[in-house]
Amino acid sequence: MHKDEKLHKGDRVSWRSHGGTAYGTVQEEITRRTTAARRTVDASKDEPQYRVRTDSGAEAVHKPEALRRAPR
Repeated sequence: MHKDEKLHKGDRVSWRSHGGTAYGTVQEEITRRTTAARRTVDASKDEPQYRVRTDSGAEAVHKPEALRRAPR
């Protein structure tokens, strides 16, 4: 996904994970430095990141270019 494209809460996404593909749902766009998914996320309005709930229930944070829209 291009970094200028916006994702929204509820969007279904996929990303490459340990040689496979993982799936989840966007929970929020992060636009400031914060803690999420047990780590410090260095995000800003110009460089947002997304908190995602994986299908297995885990929390992850990814940059927009790591995510792809996935079918529901």
